[in-house]
Amino acid sequence: MKKPNFIIMLMDNMGYGDAGCFGSLQHRTPNLDHMATEGVKLTSFYSSSGVCTPSRASLMTGCYPRRVNMHVGGSDHECVLFPVNAKGLHPDEKSIATLLREVGYATGIIGKWHLGDQPEFLPTRHGFDSFFGCPYSEDMVPNEQRPGWPLLPLMRDEKVVEAPADRTTLTKRYTEEAQRFIRKNKEQPFFLYLAHAMPGSTDRPFASDGFDGKSANGPYGDAIEELDWSAGEIFRTLQEEGLDENTMVIWTSDNGAVGWMPRQGSNAPLKGWGYTTTEGGQRVPFIARWPGRVAAGAIFDDVATMMDIYPTLAGLAGAEMPADRTIDGHDFMPLLAGDPRAESAYDTRGFFFYYRDQLQAVRAGEWKLYLPLEQKLTNLDGDYSKAKPAVAELYNLRNDIAEQREVAAQHPDVVARLMALADAARAELGDHGFETASQRPAGRVDNPTPRLLGEVIT
Repeated sequence: MKKPNFIIMLMDNMGYGDAGCFGSLQHRTPNLDHMATEGVKLTSFYSSSGVCTPSRASLMTGCYPRRVNMHVGGSDHECVLFPVNAKGLHPDEKSIATLLREVGYATGIIGKWHLGDQPEFLPTRHGFDSFFGCPYSEDMVPNEQRPGWPLLPLMRDEKVVEAPADRTTLTKRYTEEAQRFIRKNKEQPFFLYLAHAMPGSTDRPFASDGFDGKSANGPYGDAIEELDWSAGEIFRTLQEEGLDENTMVIWTSDNGAVGWMPRQGSNAPLKGWGYTTTEGGQRVPFIARWPGRVAAGAIFDDVATMMDIYPTLAGLAGAEMPADRTIDGHDFMPLLAGDPRAESAYDTRGFFFYYRDQLQAVRAGEWKLYLPLEQKLTNLDGDYSKAKPAVAELYNLRNDIAEQREVAAQHPDVVARLMALADAARAELGDHGFETASQRPAGRVDNPTPRLLGEVIT
């Protein structure tokens, strides 16, 4: 029996309420809406962080960002990796691409990487046969504050082929490259990681001429509607090549929409914005489609996370999970398939919300507890001198998705149980001011160099 193909489509900073099938009344997303009718929609799916680098590290490794020391950037004040950082995902980490390549998969990443721009950390050193995209975020360009940053590099494998990258055409070109990858590898099992740059991290997202100025929500809406077009093109290509029935497609976002002023994206009905540990910061839209294998048209509210994709794909591909390290994710294929016996492992073990190095919240089952903290960090540069005290807040998210009714006083037993889960997480994964033996190191190089047009990496 032929192994299934896998496609992960990951959006950048797209909100929970930005697609029609998740409630948007502004954005036209017919392809995603159709995907939801043919696939399964998860309404309590979480990114492992409110920012890019940690979230993507979890997707690649199946681990909490703190587990692999990718919860912060290259220096104490950086929340994500920046250009020419000495830090990156450790070469010894076994990415999902490495795992799948070992069992015969063609592996490709198209789009945003953001796990290190040094040669040792590039996707081609982490199990991907090919890479076409940018090594970090589309907003990381030279400016008055960062005049020494290199021009935004667009890379093919380990070579910069364009600098600065034309951001207006990234979605279009990434889609066309994805179509070529699918056609090229249609005779063997493949894993395609399509990590779009949009709507992105600037206050004015980019779209190509066919979508620019066409939506009811300005540049942000233009970008969303082009992303929907992209999804439709991927499905069209799968159908044309006869691959539709044997391909699992996952569509989600790396974290919630950012709270720009004036507002652009939407995390409705959730409270909070991207870059935080709020529901709006880390609960993200999720759709999986695989004809005949996932529960078509189903909507499940069980807790699942970005970390679960790793063991799920490994199991479906017949790949052995690494036995020499802890993987935090759980195989959630029974949930996607609609098995009535499926249970979320997080109901008993808890899911933990870290802001940089600080544990700030726990979810287990219907309950989310924001932890009482003497200094709750809310600035991305990690300055604890600005942090203020926070009291415990408990919400029943199944009955109160917008977190309007705080009920800690009414449920001291639930507070105690979730506080105990938080203590166990600290012992395993660490917290502000201390690490544990269960954490693995990030990679580091001594003399980081910029990725420049015309360079030759050896």
